[in-house]
Amino acid sequence: MEGGSGDWGFDIDGSVLEGGGQILRIAVALSALLQKTLRVHRIRAGRKTPGLSNQHLRGLELVQRMCNGSLRGGQLQSEEISFSPGKLTSGEFIADAATAGSVCLLLQIALPCALFANGATVLRLRGGTNADFAPPVDYVEKVLLPILTRFGIQAEMNILRRGYYPKGGGEIIVKVNPVAELSAVRLLERGTVSAVSIFSYVAGQLPVHVSEECANHAEMLLSKQLPGLKINKIIKKETTASAVGTGSGAFVWAETSTGCVVAGSSNGSRTKHSKEVAVEAANMVITAVSSNVCVDEHLQDQLIIFMALAKGYSEILTGPLTLHTQTAIFVCEKMLGVQFRLNAMENGNQVIGCEGVGFRSVSA
Repeated sequence: MEGGSGDWGFDIDGSVLEGGGQILRIAVALSALLQKTLRVHRIRAGRKTPGLSNQHLRGLELVQRMCNGSLRGGQLQSEEISFSPGKLTSGEFIADAATAGSVCLLLQIALPCALFANGATVLRLRGGTNADFAPPVDYVEKVLLPILTRFGIQAEMNILRRGYYPKGGGEIIVKVNPVAELSAVRLLERGTVSAVSIFSYVAGQLPVHVSEECANHAEMLLSKQLPGLKINKIIKKETTASAVGTGSGAFVWAETSTGCVVAGSSNGSRTKHSKEVAVEAANMVITAVSSNVCVDEHLQDQLIIFMALAKGYSEILTGPLTLHTQTAIFVCEKMLGVQFRLNAMENGNQVIGCEGVGFRSVSA
């Protein structure tokens, strides 16, 4: 399937299923790839503060610049936007959430576009790096980007500075090489867990012993539930040059003999003890490992758009479908005409399959 021009577009209800920013991110990215106009209405209608937040607006503006498109309704709290894409171009693009809005969610909307540009793209993204309700930069670095190489995606991320709530101020640079088309993937064999790692960090006014306590408690939990595994610990006190604001958290990931990676994370706060942070992050990994999945609950929805765009039949073994995954499937089926197949297993796991459209950029 090739992207092309045409006057027929898409009209999407932004309140369905997950009803948040994910609908917007996937729909706008696909609109830019397909070069078809898009209207999204009732944006985040069920949220406490409906409409576009600063983070959503900056993501829209980023893609608008990447494809020389036009955007109507691009104001804060707007509940409806109309997007008319132009031709995708390569180059360097900057997006600044100007808050603790997630740089990883800015990357979600821009990455599919960068893949099918006419040359290498550099994304300089500023905002929160370890925000609640969004993947941390550590997840992108250790899980998402390594798995995306199986699709033929070559993207490299450099964390220049971390940024924490409420000011943000973090910055990452992501370099993306273009592809002619994406390869289908099969992630069905979990293999054996070969290593588990813990990254525990503090920044700003917090002392390093907070990260030490967190890492040690996570290690104790993992050793008890996953005996015999080598556990690597990384304990870090961020400098004022490497982080903005005061923050803490833990990121835990497990690697398998077949190249699968599952992970868990938790952010600290004034009301959350370091042991609670450790429990949350470690238990996510323990659950994923004990479920024998290849794709954890945080990755499954992020792979859907790439499965739909790839050439050939992709399959991933994951746990029960999240609402975010159901939402991603809904948008991709509506805009690309693909059909996802769900095969429920007796243990509650799912095999998600899709014959991708074999999308190729206009310049390919």
